[in-house]
Amino acid sequence: MSGDEARPYGRRAFLGLMAGGLSSLLWAGPVGRALSPVTSAFSQLLGNLLPVGGWRIYTISGSMPLFDANSFRLEITGLVRKPQQLTYAQLLALPRAEQVSNFHCVTGWSVANVRWGGVRFHDLLALAEPLPSAKAIRFVSLEQPYNDSLSLDQALLPNVLLAYDMDGQPLSRPHGAPARVVIPEMYGYKGVKWLTRMELVDHQPTGYWEGLGYDQNAWVGRSNGYGT
Repeated sequence: MSGDEARPYGRRAFLGLMAGGLSSLLWAGPVGRALSPVTSAFSQLLGNLLPVGGWRIYTISGSMPLFDANSFRLEITGLVRKPQQLTYAQLLALPRAEQVSNFHCVTGWSVANVRWGGVRFHDLLALAEPLPSAKAIRFVSLEQPYNDSLSLDQALLPNVLLAYDMDGQPLSRPHGAPARVVIPEMYGYKGVKWLTRMELVDHQPTGYWEGLGYDQNAWVGRSNGYGT
């Protein structure tokens, strides 16, 4: 899921991970990707034990990506006429939107009245000019192998945002710096953090957690996170 929530796993998995004393080397490369459901569960345990301001910060890889404003590029690729590579400064220069909305995690907790600042997707997409065949956006995180997607109709809802600040401050590393997807009507695993690429595609692909059984459309109150 997003770095703010993770799929629940059993107590036995947590104890097995802790007893094994896995080193940080396991979070990298193919072995780390294979273990990401387990590291996500361990991350959820720590997040639940140490909530900050109501937030529980989880990862799937056991670590959080580092953001460098000088080297960062947000790619907009795929079925577009004008592929983009936006610097952080160019992202901030786009028309700014603000909103106050609630955040809901599929694991059962929420944070009310979060103040987000960022850019609407119609302004981002206007730069790239999607082709008529484009029907969805695949969002790719710097935290590999995390990805998820929204249909174009979902991404263009009036309160969906690519956020780069929260509560009046630039996004912190735990909250997804430099940018994250915010869609209040869906559970947080759809809100990809540490965003590095948007790929326009002709159908909505299966995201990381959907591949492990979560709903494609994670509408709050209409989805329990599993199945269809």
